[in-house]
Amino acid sequence: MFWLIAIIFSYLSFALASLGDKIVLSGPSKPKSYTFFVGILSLLSVFIIPFVEFNFPSGIGLAFIILEAVVYVAGLYAMFYALDKFDVSKVMPTIGATQPIIIAILSVFFWGYQKLEGNEILAFIILLTGSVLISIDKNPKITKKSLEISLIASFLFSLDFIYSKFIFTEMSFWQGFIWMRIFSFIFVLIFLFDKGFRKEMEEENSGFNKKTGIIFIIAQVFGGLANILQSWAIFLVPISYLAIMNSMKGVQYVFLFILVILISLFLPKVLKEEINKSIIIQKIISILLIGLGLAILVL
Repeated sequence: MFWLIAIIFSYLSFALASLGDKIVLSGPSKPKSYTFFVGILSLLSVFIIPFVEFNFPSGIGLAFIILEAVVYVAGLYAMFYALDKFDVSKVMPTIGATQPIIIAILSVFFWGYQKLEGNEILAFIILLTGSVLISIDKNPKITKKSLEISLIASFLFSLDFIYSKFIFTEMSFWQGFIWMRIFSFIFVLIFLFDKGFRKEMEEENSGFNKKTGIIFIIAQVFGGLANILQSWAIFLVPISYLAIMNSMKGVQYVFLFILVILISLFLPKVLKEEINKSIIIQKIISILLIGLGLAILVL
């Protein structure tokens, strides 16, 4: 199960990237600004071109690359918009809980029913439960509006998984990955036509000093590595396991929780997180569930 190793290291990299963002960024999430930064950094993938076989895609492959880039950028914007308007404890558990289910439904729609063994279904349920539980920071009152936007983001990210898998069945990994990131870059350039966005970008750049700028860049490097590893896992994973792989999202929160505790204990001036008994109990139960789900999946 090489895809399992790839996705675990992907979630570790996502956790490190999230930690960097947590240290550097504060205030509103600025959805357009964040989406733009991610899209612009996607262009760095072109530096891989000299080292791999790379051709211009055609036919159905090109169509799915364009579709993937659209839903990827739109999904990022929807998620950041939701985080800007509502608490993270309302948004992320909703996305985490619904995305594996949506992916399972879409997989059946596009490829037909993919048979799973009883232990695989059990692992899916346990992993999903643990992932949702560990992502909840408090007892949120989910509003209709937060639910709607979170579901839109979840649906778009689910389509991104499906379209990525289609692309990787049509062409090599690096060719598909690079072209998806190139088109993501192209689509975020649309934001530059918005005068208000350009002004926001100027204010964003003025808020970075040398120290925070370095941390931000390091965080984005880990984010880029995480995307490569996640795409590699999608490339490797059987279609029947797409939803199971996505239900492992809680692994990212396990890594993030451990990192935050370590920094809070040894570097409180850098990051100080409030940790109480109930939070620790909740996280431990979640980690045990995620560990059990992974054990059932592997064994």
